[in-house]
Amino acid sequence: MKIAIIGAGVCGLYLAKNLAQKGNEVFVFEKKKTIGKQCCSGLFSARLFDFFPEARQLETNQIGSCIINFPKRTIRIKFRPRFSVIDHAQLDLLAGALATQAGANIRTGQNIDFSELDELSAGYDRVIGADGALSPTRNYLTFKKGRTLFKKGSDPFGLSFPLGIQGFEQKRDNSDFVETWATKNGFLWRIPRGKDVEWGIMEKPDLAPKIFNEFIARKNIKLTELRCAIIPQGLVLPKNEKITLCGDASGLTKPWSGGGVIWNLTQAGILLKNFPDFLQYRKDATRFFNLRIMAGKAAKFCAYTAGFHFPWIIPQNINLDGDYLLKFNRKI
Repeated sequence: MKIAIIGAGVCGLYLAKNLAQKGNEVFVFEKKKTIGKQCCSGLFSARLFDFFPEARQLETNQIGSCIINFPKRTIRIKFRPRFSVIDHAQLDLLAGALATQAGANIRTGQNIDFSELDELSAGYDRVIGADGALSPTRNYLTFKKGRTLFKKGSDPFGLSFPLGIQGFEQKRDNSDFVETWATKNGFLWRIPRGKDVEWGIMEKPDLAPKIFNEFIARKNIKLTELRCAIIPQGLVLPKNEKITLCGDASGLTKPWSGGGVIWNLTQAGILLKNFPDFLQYRKDATRFFNLRIMAGKAAKFCAYTAGFHFPWIIPQNINLDGDYLLKFNRKI
């Protein structure tokens, strides 16, 4: 088949590599002139190496636990599996090289608008939108007149969009734990990356800058390379046989952390298993993630309620899977 993938992030490039390896003619369109996501915390569980074994060479630090600071309680979560610190842009470049080696054609500097999506839809057998939180492909599917691409009553823009801000402190640190501070709707974080330290926040857009600036000033931290981006949360997949979404474009991130790479790659695996049947992919992906999304939201609500109002009931040490808080029997 002739396939168009919109977006050369790690999810789109993983799809491109695997679809090209199966003999498809794959074209990847990326609006930026270079590959490499800049505003994203490079904290990945060891499951990343199931998808990209070659990424081990990019690891700059290993993380075994997370300290969470509530106003009157501090707890430590021990991760199973452990997490690795990897520069996200370098991971994207690796994924791009692997996709190219597999035969995918990657075209950078290609800003696809609505009219071009019409042409892609006509000229390709399948189109996959992996084009990020503000996905033009998702917008196209939503606003295209005369088509019922989503289930009746669904709200493609029912996604919530917290703001993520990050900056870097030029200080070497190889600590094996990250530290977070709970805010009303999100959290601040500190990630030791080996060569430097990443500080950041995930909060509502109207609150994040003020909270972050006050926090950084209070700790007298000097940051460089300040960046920001919105973080999609929710899951939206179109009811369409020819065009679908994957990764951040579909709003798939972990409700408690905003991280999405392992979930995105797992979603891509479901797509590959069902390809070219996008309707079955939609069904399987929804089944697999909906329960996990609901469980994640419930766990976050309970943790924040206890942390802010009943801190004494929270154990000080917890063992947890950082990708899947709860285990379910449903398999991909």
